[in-house]
Formats: sequence, C-alpha cells, structure tokens
Amino acid sequence: MHVQPYLFFQGRCEEALDYYQKVLGAEVTMLMRFEDAPEPPPPGVLAPGSERKIMHASFRVGDSEIMASDGDCKGGVHPQGFSLSLSVPTPQEAQRLFAALAEGSQVQMPIGPTFFSPMFGMLTDRFGVGWMVVAEPAA
Repeated sequence: MHVQPYLFFQGRCEEALDYYQKVLGAEVTMLMRFEDAPEPPPPGVLAPGSERKIMHASFRVGDSEIMASDGDCKGGVHPQGFSLSLSVPTPQEAQRLFAALAEGSQVQMPIGPTFFSPMFGMLTDRFGVGWMVVAEPAA
C-alpha cells in the first residue's frame, strides 16, 4: 500500500508548479490539461473556459512524489487539516527553504531551534498548502 498526497489548486495549479520548481527544485514528471483528455468532462463539472487548466500533474520534491490538479476550477476550496513535512539535512537548508516558502505565506511558527530539531518552522503557503520545514537532528 502507498499513500500519496494529491493537491487541488482550483485554477492555480500551473502557478503552484512553477513556484515549487523555483523554491523547492521540484521536477514536474507528468502534466495533462483538460483539453488533452481523450474524453471531455461531463457538462457542468468544469468551470467554463478551463480547458487549458491542469487535469492531472505529478511532481517530485526530493524523493517524494506529489500529485496535483486544478480540480473543477470553481474556486473557494482551500486545503486544510494537514501539512506537508519537508525534512532536510541541515539547519541552513531548513532556513533557506522556509524563507523561500514564506514569501506571501502565513507563518504559524517562525523557524527556529526546538527540543526535537535544530531548526523547525510551520507556514501555510500562498496556495493554502501547509508546510512544516524541519532540519534532521544531528546523529
């Protein structure tokens, strides 16, 4: 069994993918637009004018694969109740990535040392995705 995150960006998926490529070094491994599907969606499922939006995408961040979509492009729904945890080997890398993700975000816990990590912080990025950035403790 394998559990994988699937994020819905309500019309902002391409912007999110570009952002994650820039700040996290993400690699888009698959992308399909609604107009490229072998069959059109049923009437009323997709917001009008959304044919060029992303039906499905996969991207890698480090060793992890995340799937994403524009969803129905009708807006209003934001991810909540979870965060993606980004573990990195050094406090310096944690600070760098946190600062990059923090641009335009809401910081819940500023990055800093904790009892369980030399550097940890929490934020919700500009797309509504929660992130926990953690430096792995020294062995």
